[in-house]
Amino acid sequence: MTLDIRTFGCRLNSFESEVMRGHAEAASLNNTIIINTCAVTGEAERQARQEVRRAHRTHPDATIIVTGCAAQINPQAWSAMPGVSRVIGNVEKLTPAAWISSEPMLVADIMQVRQTAAHLIDGFGTRARAFIEVQQGCDHRCTFCIIPYGRGPSRSIPMGAIAAQIRTLLTNGYQEIVLTGVDLTSYGADLPGQPKLGQLVRRLLATLPDLPRLRLSSIDPAEIDDDLWHVIEHEPRLMPHLHLSVQAGSDMILKRMKRRHLRQHVIEATTRARTLRPGIAFGADLIAGFPTEDEAMFQDSLRLIDEAGLDYLHVFPYSARTGTPAARIPALPMAERRARAAQLREAGARRMAQRLRDRIGHTITILAESSTEGHSDDFAQVRFGAPVQPGKIIRTTISAATATHLIAEQA
Repeated sequence: MTLDIRTFGCRLNSFESEVMRGHAEAASLNNTIIINTCAVTGEAERQARQEVRRAHRTHPDATIIVTGCAAQINPQAWSAMPGVSRVIGNVEKLTPAAWISSEPMLVADIMQVRQTAAHLIDGFGTRARAFIEVQQGCDHRCTFCIIPYGRGPSRSIPMGAIAAQIRTLLTNGYQEIVLTGVDLTSYGADLPGQPKLGQLVRRLLATLPDLPRLRLSSIDPAEIDDDLWHVIEHEPRLMPHLHLSVQAGSDMILKRMKRRHLRQHVIEATTRARTLRPGIAFGADLIAGFPTEDEAMFQDSLRLIDEAGLDYLHVFPYSARTGTPAARIPALPMAERRARAAQLREAGARRMAQRLRDRIGHTITILAESSTEGHSDDFAQVRFGAPVQPGKIIRTTISAATATHLIAEQA
């Protein structure tokens, strides 16, 4: 074994794992396992701890390095795990010096960080799409969320550096770029002139006419700016798929979460987007069983799936995170949280199945991520009836659909 990076969590972590790969390879690290952790839920941390134990059991002679949000928040706990050689913080992991050093713990106070650097990478292994970090950190304090303490304050990458990174990836054949961040719609607040996310998207598309497809990761439904609305309506290269950070459908729960939106903002955003871009698809994050959520509040969340037309759901039973205000509120029984999460997933699955059935007979463009699978412009998973060339955008006719994916023939 030479170098093995195991990534948990968000798209931003996927990007950062590739940055770390470059630094670790430059430092000639061999027989090394890097575990890039997530802290968004207790389950995410449990899986990362399980991975550390598995790595130590199967490769007892390997150097195990733990980094990521969970490591940033509680480095001592990870350092104490059997087999862990080093713990590296979220800022340090993106610097070449961290991978040359032999210090057992390199974790600074991330809350003091005020800038973030662009990181140029050549590609993402065999992936057909690439994730580009445009923003780091978060200045908001949702009562359930520990991530600001793992990522620090909001910092933005200048537009020129982002465009340079995308040019590098286009040169290497990538056809789709996904803009990622911890709090993507806060982009630009710390930059000269305070450009917003919509201005970034407009300028990237204007500056990079050879960029075939641009996609956004999770955004806040209450913070879609005028430029972004304009691009949604007029720019076909911005993919017709928005993932919304919703979390709940009850106004009372949203207020107790200290979210920036109410349920009506979600409905208004999806309605406006569909008017401007017919056929656009929506994903959403939803938390089931937040403390104090009663049955009526839960039903508000359940109804929102249909009222706002949310198809691609990421549903999580509420997970208390030590150090957050919500963790001090008595939690609902886990069985109840899981039962509600299951109902939300079932509602989302019904919508998804119907959306996929509605695509039968349509000719659509698909990014082939392998010879047998890809994703449509609205992010539906597609399987090909005959092998295709990976990494290409092709036009296909949808011949059938299952509950989870489309089946296509090359047009």
